[in-house]
Amino acid sequence: MTTTIRIGETEVPRVGLGTNRLQNTDDHAAFIRDAIDAGVRHIDTAHLYSGGQSEAAIGAALASGRPDDLVVATKGGYHDSRPQTIAREIEESLERLRTGRIDLYYLHKVHDVASIEDSLGAIVRERDRGRISHIGVSNVDAAQLKRALAVTEIAAVQNHYNLAHREHDDVLDLCAAEGIPFVPYFPLRDVTPAAREIAARHGATSTQVALAWLLRRSPTTLPIPGTLSIEHVRENLGALDLELDEDDLAALGAPRRAA
Repeated sequence: MTTTIRIGETEVPRVGLGTNRLQNTDDHAAFIRDAIDAGVRHIDTAHLYSGGQSEAAIGAALASGRPDDLVVATKGGYHDSRPQTIAREIEESLERLRTGRIDLYYLHKVHDVASIEDSLGAIVRERDRGRISHIGVSNVDAAQLKRALAVTEIAAVQNHYNLAHREHDDVLDLCAAEGIPFVPYFPLRDVTPAAREIAARHGATSTQVALAWLLRRSPTTLPIPGTLSIEHVRENLGALDLELDEDDLAALGAPRRAA
């Protein structure tokens, strides 16, 4: 099993960090720096997380420097995906993150008020201005992903997916076929009893088993478990070293191999 994946030009470990509860405090900025020291190289946030405090905390944490191989992703357009709204949110995200260029910017959600083509067009314009490096989409179905790919290169897709919730199998398989990183959010929601039993046999934790299953599900998965605990960060990264055998996979409900 490969333990790294490429987002754009950058190779990162296949377990990242979600930050939807991050607050703009000195303690949380220090936590981000500690997570990077522990080995995290993909940090995911969004314009709406904690009312903007998540982005601001990350900006504060990285103000004094950051590793060259770190990818920070954010998202916009969750409540309103009109191009003018996305353009405004990009401005605010750049300011909060204290950067002149966002590594990876997702269209957070598709809405009826604007076509996915128009919404992505606003992000493409910012990429062409040099203020976004790579573009992703989130909360999409397979048909929407295909439409997005007709507009621009898609560097990552972020959907809800985990052991207990596999509604986006088709999107994950399309990502695998296209070589696109698939970033499951809430990867540890509703961890199953089977995961706890397997963890006991391996001397691991149930969260490590749930993450290891995602890593086996497809070579392009990059889960982003959210936490505010550096101990949990280290535990989650430990899933990269956990090898599940065929009996484990059968007990968990063996994943269909991606096409």
